[in-house]
Amino acid sequence: MKIVKSFAVIPGVLMSGLVAVQVQAAVTFTTLVSFNQTNGAFPSAGLVQARDGNFYGTTGFGGPVSYGTNGTIFQLTPSGTFTNLIFFNGTNGAGPRAGVVQGVDGSFYGTTYNGGSNNAGTIFQLTTNGALTTLVTFAFGDNSGAYPIAGLIQGQDSNFYGTTAIGGTNGYGTIFKLATNGTFATLVSFGNTNGNSPYAGLVQGNDGSLYGTTYQGGTNKHGTIFKLTTNGTFTSLYSFTGTNDGGYPYAGLVQGLDGNFYGTTFYGGTNGYGTVFELATNGTLTTLVSFGNTNGAYPQAGLVLGSDGNLYGTTSAGGAYTNQSGLGYGTVFMLGTNGTLTTVISFDGTNGASPEAGLIQGADGNFYGTTTQGGTNGYGTVFQLSVIIPPPSFLAVEETGATLTLTWSATVGQSYQVLYKTNLDQAIWNNLTNSVTATNPIMTTFDAIGPDPQRFYRILLLP
Repeated sequence: MKIVKSFAVIPGVLMSGLVAVQVQAAVTFTTLVSFNQTNGAFPSAGLVQARDGNFYGTTGFGGPVSYGTNGTIFQLTPSGTFTNLIFFNGTNGAGPRAGVVQGVDGSFYGTTYNGGSNNAGTIFQLTTNGALTTLVTFAFGDNSGAYPIAGLIQGQDSNFYGTTAIGGTNGYGTIFKLATNGTFATLVSFGNTNGNSPYAGLVQGNDGSLYGTTYQGGTNKHGTIFKLTTNGTFTSLYSFTGTNDGGYPYAGLVQGLDGNFYGTTFYGGTNGYGTVFELATNGTLTTLVSFGNTNGAYPQAGLVLGSDGNLYGTTSAGGAYTNQSGLGYGTVFMLGTNGTLTTVISFDGTNGASPEAGLIQGADGNFYGTTTQGGTNGYGTVFQLSVIIPPPSFLAVEETGATLTLTWSATVGQSYQVLYKTNLDQAIWNNLTNSVTATNPIMTTFDAIGPDPQRFYRILLLP
C-alpha cells in the first residue's frame, strides 16, 4: 500500500476555492527494437524475461536470406542490446508464432508453426550455450497434431504441455504432453463439438488442472473454454455464441487473484469487435468489455495481471489512428478492478502496428511487448511501456454544519481507502471508510465533526 498524503483537519477551519484537476495515469512509451527483416520480421509472439534478467522472443519471419528467412529467436538485454541467437532454416523449424518458455533446467523451449522434416511444425530446446535441438517433429499422418500456433507451459509435474491448431484423430487439433525424458503423448484430439482449432496455449490453474480455449467449435461453433485435469478428464466449460458474449477466442486465459479466469474473444460482443470476459469458478461467463473500434478492436492476445491489480492487454486493430482499412493500428489497454477500460496507447504505425501478442511485466515494473508490423522499417517492433498511477491528493475539505466533506483526486478503476487518527503520535490509523474503487477522477467521502478536537486524514492507493 502507498501512503500518499496526510492532511490535518481541525473543526472550524473551512477550506474552499481549491481547483480539482483530473488525474490520469502517466504513460511512457519507448520503442526498443524496429525489426529490419535481416534481424527478424513480423513478431507475433510476446517476450519472456529469463532468470538472467534478459528478454527472449521470436520472429515468425526474417533472418538472413541464406537461411530462407524462416524466423528467429532473439535476446534483448535490459540495457537495450539486441542479439539474434537462432536463425531457423526450415529443416530445424520455421515460422515460430509463439514465444519461448524457460524450463526448470534453464533451457528455453518452444514451438515452430511449420518446418521440420514434415513441414508441420516442431518442438525445440535451446540451451543456454546456444545449441538448438529439435525434440518433436509434427506430422499430418499421425495423431500428434500439426501447426502449433501456441507455445508451451511447464506444469507442476515438470512436463511440458501445449496445443496444435489442427491434426489429431479428428483433424481439429490436439492437446499434448512432452515429458522431460522426451516421451510425447497426445492427451486430447478435439472433435469439433468439444472444440476446434486451439490456437492458444494452456494455463495451469490453482487447482492443478489445465485450462484453455479453442478458436472454433463447441455447441454454438464459435469457440470454447475447456478444462483438462492431470488425470486426463476433459470438460467443456463454456461454448461461445458469437453474440454479446463474444466469439472465436484466439488467446488463452489468465487466472485472477479472485480465482476467476479472464480472457478475450477476437470477434463478437455488442459491437462485433471482440470482448474481454470473466469466467467465474461456478462456470458463469460475464462480458466485461465490448470493444468499439475507437477503444480497440479484435484482441488476438490474452491478458496479464499487473502488480497494481489491473488487467492489461492489446488489441490487434482499432484505436485513435485510422489506417487504410478504416480500422486503427491497435492499442494497449488497461482494465480496472471496477471494469473500466482505459486505452493506454493507440499505435500509429510509426511506433508499431497490429500487436498480436500480449504483454509481460518485467522485474522493473514496466510492461514489454511486440507489434507484428510497423516501426521504422514496417517489420514490427519491441516496445517498453511504463504506466504510473499518480498518487491521490486532497482537493478540498469543506465543513457543512456537522459534516466534513473530503474530496480527492483519483484514477478511475483504482481502489482507495481513507483513514484518520486523532493524534499523529498514535501508531495506528483508523478506517474512515471501506475501500472504494474510483468511478470518477474526483472522489468524495464524509465524516461527522466531533467529539474529537482534531482529526488527521490520509488516503491510501491500494495495490
